[in-house]
Amino acid sequence: METLELVQKVVVLLICLSLSWRIIRYIWSFADVEKDPLIVLVTGAAGQIGYALVPMIAEGAMLGPNQPVILHLLDIEPASEILKGVKMELMDGAFPLLKDVIATTDVTEACRGVDIAIMLGGFPRRKGDGKDLIFKNVGIYKAQASALDQYADPNCKVLVVANPANTNALILKEYAPSIPEENITSLTRLDHNRALSQISENLKVHVGDVRNAIIWGNHSSNLYPDANHATVDIGAGHKPVKELIADDQWLKTEFITNVEQRGQAIINARRLSSAFSTASAACDHMRDWILGIPKGTWVSMGVYSDGSYGIQPGLIYSFPVTCKKGEWSIVQGLKIDEFSREKMDAVERELIEEKTMAYSCLH
Repeated sequence: METLELVQKVVVLLICLSLSWRIIRYIWSFADVEKDPLIVLVTGAAGQIGYALVPMIAEGAMLGPNQPVILHLLDIEPASEILKGVKMELMDGAFPLLKDVIATTDVTEACRGVDIAIMLGGFPRRKGDGKDLIFKNVGIYKAQASALDQYADPNCKVLVVANPANTNALILKEYAPSIPEENITSLTRLDHNRALSQISENLKVHVGDVRNAIIWGNHSSNLYPDANHATVDIGAGHKPVKELIADDQWLKTEFITNVEQRGQAIINARRLSSAFSTASAACDHMRDWILGIPKGTWVSMGVYSDGSYGIQPGLIYSFPVTCKKGEWSIVQGLKIDEFSREKMDAVERELIEEKTMAYSCLH
């Protein structure tokens, strides 16, 4: 009997301790306690995407309004003066969240202690490029990945933006084996956002009311934007895009073409490639990954394939993912029709070909 009473007292004590801890955490959440700064590396920071991105990070668009940051800006020696100018503008911006800026051409200095790496630097994809482009990027990513592997935080989260982004991410993974494979991703959020924009424009609704489009595969002219599972908030719940548009032909032709060729359309219009939309997409990608997204929604990320949807394991392939507490998970169980299957397989073949070329350069 005494033993039973003792057990009951212990249980009551544990419950009281648990409740007390929850109350303390709740009260603490309202306290104005400054977090430790996160170190964010941006490579290719002297370029136009970097110029658009770094003030977004400094003002909290990537990591939230309460997260201080230290920016490490890296670029090549010929861009060192431009890099200095970028740093000067950041300092002149007097961003409350920006605790320090290191602008350097030294990859070791740039990678030291990094928590988040945004890889903008690389040889750009041009028409007709193939193995030569991949070979050039192998050299760049070997050096940067090796430095991240040696000097970055062991749980560093990496986003590769420079094209071919999926394959560059794969190269980085090879030379940074200590970084978990699930922490190396590539950017397809720009294409995802473009798909949402095309749907909202067609239906004349706000883009914020559209969700759950998907980008399958590669960030290339062969990417597959899929609206089969997308929905729109019509005020009384969410309705499938396919029902609202009721034009399967548009979804299988013009919609896909518009998303695939949007980058070229911007180049034709402004004589420069997209910059701040890319920067904004990079912020979206990292913010959702780290801070999470609402239940019932997903976003598109280039991630390490585990064989989901029949895609070859080991590729960096864009899937629909949910994000929670700094981790992503591939959305499972979506119905894939014959048209989508063909598109997904075609972009898989493209990525396998790129991977084969990249690995021939590695060894």
